[in-house]
Amino acid sequence: MRNWRARFLATPLDAGITLACLALVIWAGAPILDWAVLRANWNGEGREACTGSGACWVFVRARLGQFVYGFYPEGERWRVNFAALLLAGLVTALALPMTRRKGLVALLAVLLYPPICLLLLLGGVGGLAYVPTREWGGILVTAVMAIFGGALAFPAGVLLALGRQSSLPVIRTLAVIFIEFWRGVPIISVIFLASNLLPIILPGGENIDRLLRALIGLALVISAYMAEAVRGGLQAIPPGQAEAAQALGLGYWQTQRLIVLPQALRISVPALVNEFIALVKNTTLVLIVSLFDLLGIVHAALADPKWVGLTVEGYAFAGLVFWLACFGLSIWSRRIEARLAREKR
Repeated sequence: MRNWRARFLATPLDAGITLACLALVIWAGAPILDWAVLRANWNGEGREACTGSGACWVFVRARLGQFVYGFYPEGERWRVNFAALLLAGLVTALALPMTRRKGLVALLAVLLYPPICLLLLLGGVGGLAYVPTREWGGILVTAVMAIFGGALAFPAGVLLALGRQSSLPVIRTLAVIFIEFWRGVPIISVIFLASNLLPIILPGGENIDRLLRALIGLALVISAYMAEAVRGGLQAIPPGQAEAAQALGLGYWQTQRLIVLPQALRISVPALVNEFIALVKNTTLVLIVSLFDLLGIVHAALADPKWVGLTVEGYAFAGLVFWLACFGLSIWSRRIEARLAREKR
């Protein structure tokens, strides 16, 4: 209670600002609560159930399977659920402080989870039916783009940051050109060009999956931004540490792996999580190449004559899902920062 008073009512000015903010929340929140909850329609099967003047969440309930899985076959959706449970188990194991050998768990998550996830989702082996990516959609596409895009962008960003800090002019120049080029190009144009130019560039008329093309384009841009975040951490490390490591006989990669990068990545955690949050939100841009992520599938569902006019409900649901994902990442980032600060002390 005392801590609450110190934060919000410490001085008359603080108390006035707190009361003004509270009044603003009540003034804006009360009508929204009334529309979204109190007068909302929750039960029913079709548009005829939307009889009140509040929100019609019947639309979301009726289309929930499509919003989550896209056009993934209903009989195979257990594969998506199983892949999600595996990911949730790995994240929980890494988050719990009592978990032993977290390094091994992280290694399994990085090396084994991606191929297992792809085998489950695509199928075509072990008796699993093949489900092409054109049938994926909704939260499934958003999660795949965010997770695999981050998995590709992070190591590339670390290497680019090391290259930009390199003493070798050729490597440093190439890293600078790569980073500045991709940071200066709009992401939506990168996704569009990656989807249309890659089939032309590849020899022999080979084609790449449309989802993979968009994923590569998104990862290229995000890796450039992550490189700058990691470079900020590298610049915060005193050069004397690397010089001391060299004096002890450690090579360049040993110095980076054992001394420099662990400290630099610890400093870069807030910026890196910020870039990953941006990646999650930028997945909505894949709609330009006819990939239906969550926002795209909601937009497509609103074109159904049965549900015309329920734009607010559809986009409110999509916004809530994105907010929960991004806010969860933000909380996770702050906990990591707090734990690293305790370990440092």
